[in-house]
Amino acid sequence: MNELLTPITGGALDLPNRLVMAPMTRSRSRGGLVGERTAEYYAQRADAGLIITEGTQPCVIGQGYIDTPGLHSPEQVAAWRLVTDAVHRRGGRIAVQLMHSGRIGHPCLYPGGEVPLAPSAIRSGERLYTPEGLLDHPTPREMTLTDIEQAVEEFATAARLAMDAGFDAVELHAASGYLIHQFLSDNTNRRTDAYGGSVAGRIRFAVEVVQAVSDAIGPDRTGVRVSPGITYNGMNESDTEILYAELARALAPYGLAYLHVSENDTRDVTKIIRSEWPGLLILNPHPWDGDGPAAPADGLEALRSGLADVISFGRLWLANPDLPARIARGGPYNEADPKTFYGGDHRGYTDYPVLSASGEDR
Repeated sequence: MNELLTPITGGALDLPNRLVMAPMTRSRSRGGLVGERTAEYYAQRADAGLIITEGTQPCVIGQGYIDTPGLHSPEQVAAWRLVTDAVHRRGGRIAVQLMHSGRIGHPCLYPGGEVPLAPSAIRSGERLYTPEGLLDHPTPREMTLTDIEQAVEEFATAARLAMDAGFDAVELHAASGYLIHQFLSDNTNRRTDAYGGSVAGRIRFAVEVVQAVSDAIGPDRTGVRVSPGITYNGMNESDTEILYAELARALAPYGLAYLHVSENDTRDVTKIIRSEWPGLLILNPHPWDGDGPAAPADGLEALRSGLADVISFGRLWLANPDLPARIARGGPYNEADPKTFYGGDHRGYTDYPVLSASGEDR
């Protein structure tokens, strides 16, 4: 049998296969609320070992893009319950990714017009897409110690609400240039207090968030995603190997459900993390040929080499709701349409075909 289709356990999660649906922003949540179409989208992919949702803001000022979902109000909890119920009816498992965007935000996203928060007052140099055009990210406000304490509690509160909404687990987004990652990287964290400077200082916020969420819902339902070496959203780490080795060592004692590594042509760093991480490791692999999205063969190679225990894919899941069945048959695979990635209606969202019993798309 293909190793990608074998079961495995991580914390409180019993996964029927080793194919995880990676978190992917889809920008179809008006007013921060998911809807019936989102429930259909995730339920279609319930054959995944685990679904990880799109990034979901744990507080109002954590939002970084238009039409992204939140998890900080009773209405949002009720909306997400439609999604988790739909996935569970299909026998699936689903985790919510909690994503505080930090400096990757804009006053136009917040009712009070607040300035985004970050560990240091350093602009991203990036822009926000809006229906009115592109807007420059402003210089964020450097977080006070009170702000940091509040942000930690907001993650924990959102994790509790995730359990109320029926999620099986929570993934903390410490990757891709968002708030937790902004604390980790020395080009976005210039603080001189206990939350900056040395690697030990820069990982402190991440560890405190993990501690708070683990206390709130249990470490066996808590996961963390990292993306060593990524330059997205203006990131530029100078000490990637040291940083992620120390972070892995600091998180290891918590007994988390998993650590999720998104590779960026950083296989050497992945190997270092693997050597430091005693628990279940999910890998979003970098394609071996460096061109295009990762393929099933990339995941299979990582499993067989012992580099990872579980593999996450993004575009493959987006375009192939029945991905395990396609892998079992050796394909064929639908191609994802980038024009429909963000916003829009059902097209490029819930209309990708699945295989019939004869192996034809329908």
